[in-house]
Amino acid sequence: MTREEKFMQEAISLSLQGIRNNEGGPFGCVIVKDDTIVGRGNNQVTSSNDPTAHAEVVAIRDACKNLGTFQLDDCEVYTSCEPCPMCLGAIYWARPKKIYFANNRQDAADIGFDDSMIYDEMAANIEQRRIPITSLGREQALEVFKEWQDKINKTAY
Repeated sequence: MTREEKFMQEAISLSLQGIRNNEGGPFGCVIVKDDTIVGRGNNQVTSSNDPTAHAEVVAIRDACKNLGTFQLDDCEVYTSCEPCPMCLGAIYWARPKKIYFANNRQDAADIGFDDSMIYDEMAANIEQRRIPITSLGREQALEVFKEWQDKINKTAY
């Protein structure tokens, strides 16, 4: 078994453990740095009443806490399923060097986890989205952006 297969087996094991513990859907993830698992997560949406508690987000939070950083440079993400749009965004913000996945988005859709509507919404113009989106308070919000831009002692990311 390759190192990659070993880490993927751990992600898959977390997905199974999560459903057997009634924590959420069948998804698991590990974050690896220097051949060591630094973050683990399984889907905990229903047990935590948190729609963002997907396996990848839970694992990213765990890895960042364990590493004491907000970016996962030189890390690899092993997830039991192709990341949904939210998780893919979180992964990109975390900046790992590679992503591995087992099941694909069609496999997920086949068991009731269909993200195609979200992909469609992301591609649609704001005016055509299912949930109305309205800009409000831009003038005041731009003042905060200006203060951030001028801030000397900020931590850029």
